[in-house]
Amino acid sequence: MRILGLLAALFMLVAGAAPASAQNRFWLQNNTGQAIVSANVSPSRVTEWGPNILARGPLGPGLQVFVEPAFRDCWLDIRVRFADGTEDGHLGVNACSLDRIAFGRDAPLAPAPPPVAQQPDPSFTFVNRSGDAIREIYVSLTSERNWGRDRLGPRQILPPGASMPIPLPRTGVCTADIRVVYMDGRILEQRNIETCSRRSVTWR
Repeated sequence: MRILGLLAALFMLVAGAAPASAQNRFWLQNNTGQAIVSANVSPSRVTEWGPNILARGPLGPGLQVFVEPAFRDCWLDIRVRFADGTEDGHLGVNACSLDRIAFGRDAPLAPAPPPVAQQPDPSFTFVNRSGDAIREIYVSLTSERNWGRDRLGPRQILPPGASMPIPLPRTGVCTADIRVVYMDGRILEQRNIETCSRRSVTWR
């Protein structure tokens, strides 16, 4: 019995001395503006690069892939090649102390809004077909919380049959609200008018 107990104790001692698996797994994040077509990871202690971990296809901008190295080393070298042929790398990274290694900005890329010139244009021409003169016109996008300024300005009127341009900012919103004040003080409103697909709005 003493021999069995001694062997068990020896086994536990050896097992406790065995090194634990290194936690060197991480997310490889592409925070650049172009695709990463290949990536290699190797221990910092060796001079040869490991195989391409992106064998299934490129890593597009803003995307990430989970990397599980086949070795236990914590200190890693990472090399990436971009679609334009340029390369970048991180050398001597302690992958056991982090869960993400990024190329580009530290924060993930946010989808860039389309350039202003490519946004739909909600501007239009207001045509007065109501039969009455208008003394005030207010137009705002439905995304705004107030009417803004009087488009006619002080001491100006829009007679029946007349028209005027209504410029609106290109923000991606294509619906507008219109408020009209007639010479006799009457107020009429129309809301959620789609304007990006038309050049003019006829007011009746």
